Amino acid sequence: MKSDIEIAQEASMLPIADIAASLGLTDDDIELYGKYKAKLSLELYERLKAKPDGKLILVTAINPTPAGEGKSTTTVGLGQALNLLGKKAIIALREPSLGPSFGIKGGAAGGGYAQVVPMEDINLHFTGDFHAITSAHNLLSAMIDNHLHQGNTLNIDARRITWKRVVDLNDRALRNIVIGLGGPLQGVPREDGFDITVASEVMAILCLSESLMDLKERVGNIVIGYTFDNQPITARDLQADGAMTLLLKDAIKPNLVQTLENTPAIIHGGPFANIAHGCNSIIATKMAMKLADYTVTEAGFGADLGAEKFFNIKCRLGKLKPDATVIVATVRALKMHGGVAKEDLKEENVAALDKGFANLAKHIENIKQFEVPLVVAINCFPNDTEIELERLKELCNQCGVEVALSDVWEKGGQGGIALAEKVIQITENQSSWFHTLYPSDISLKDKIETIACRMYGASGVDYTSKASKDLESLEKQGLKTLPICMAKTQYSLSDDATKLGRPDGFRITVREVRASVGAGFIVVLTGQVLTMPGLPKVPSAVHMDITESGKITGLF
Repeated sequence: MKSDIEIAQEASMLPIADIAASLGLTDDDIELYGKYKAKLSLELYERLKAKPDGKLILVTAINPTPAGEGKSTTTVGLGQALNLLGKKAIIALREPSLGPSFGIKGGAAGGGYAQVVPMEDINLHFTGDFHAITSAHNLLSAMIDNHLHQGNTLNIDARRITWKRVVDLNDRALRNIVIGLGGPLQGVPREDGFDITVASEVMAILCLSESLMDLKERVGNIVIGYTFDNQPITARDLQADGAMTLLLKDAIKPNLVQTLENTPAIIHGGPFANIAHGCNSIIATKMAMKLADYTVTEAGFGADLGAEKFFNIKCRLGKLKPDATVIVATVRALKMHGGVAKEDLKEENVAALDKGFANLAKHIENIKQFEVPLVVAINCFPNDTEIELERLKELCNQCGVEVALSDVWEKGGQGGIALAEKVIQITENQSSWFHTLYPSDISLKDKIETIACRMYGASGVDYTSKASKDLESLEKQGLKTLPICMAKTQYSLSDDATKLGRPDGFRITVREVRASVGAGFIVVLTGQVLTMPGLPKVPSAVHMDITESGKITGLF
């Protein structure tokens, strides 16, 4: 069986100018990054605004397991299948982070015969967007410490600086550090730390901005810490907003690539859904909706994280109205949620499937709360038995939802025809009465508890003394109306990664609350979730190499 990279390296790609031309774009609308990648101009985005929108399809999933779910693969395959059925479709994805690419999770470019290409570029440096975000973020960090060193005229309390540094790698040794050691010439000593770039507020701002000046305004609103008399200090106060925006002037432009079957794909931005809002940029999604009849996008991890934030944050701030949702599940993953060990997944086990289905059932309930039509995509694996597949379809039907088998990993677009037909059917025959889960004017605690109880199934929420003080302070600052961005483990509906399936009787623990004023939401850290991951014992990086001719090997 060929690896993902072997399949990708055999692809017959079209010049990206040809892909752009198929969308009705001219040479003036694109900026080439080599033969197979291009940036889409912001002038194009402005010109497209008057055009009617195509349909917006969100692909989400159950809580992820080591067995694999295939959300990005299904997204790519669905887009390819829609085009095979004569629909004009575009895929709108996030950019992969180098952290998990060299760690354990892998990339975010799909897999098998449902991939976006050039796969190596997309999973590595791509067009440099993440480097620009990292540089802009760390420029602000440098200007903070320089301000302290040069006399601190803003009266910043060094003990209350909330702005960490970032790097786009998994590096646990950088979570907590001390900087400024070595004497007066080396700066002011203080505690600091690193987050991964995808957790940066700059990443969120890039993905939620609708123009370069909107981005600049949001960057200026970033709160980096507080004065000795407890007043917030912003990037604008430090006069860093102009230079930061300058570094992001190209990164804000969406990237155009293609799938293995030459379906257009717009890939832009890449916040994680467990520690950020988990969706690609508003600009990329809205541009795709103007260029195609169907835009297929995805949100990170399970529906409890990615889909919830897509609806409550991205759709709220971007004024988007999704037409349908696809929930991806696999027999393998549901059996793991039902208690089967990974090494035993090849064995037929309908009882475990029945038990693990509770996880999928909860995600179905969650999507129904937003009143968006939905279909379950069963992503097939070779060891799935006919009995297991039929049982899973039966269980989905009992929940009153459409269901379709998907085999896009092995067959590409052809393997997603049944799913695409279901998507077309529900978008044409069912109405989306989409609404967010909570209004903007309730308290921050009420918003947190609404998400915890209605989306996760928690019996309640507990707050540390620090979290309670954080919330009180943020409401006094007039930030009550902002939506909530929950930071929680992706592996469980609860905040305990070991509780698989559909746990009940649990409570969510909120340990810290942070204001991302520039992005326009409040980050709520729960349980033991980390904003800087670590590498596993055997990182994926050890299997990667490059030959003398420049051919990359071992990249998934």
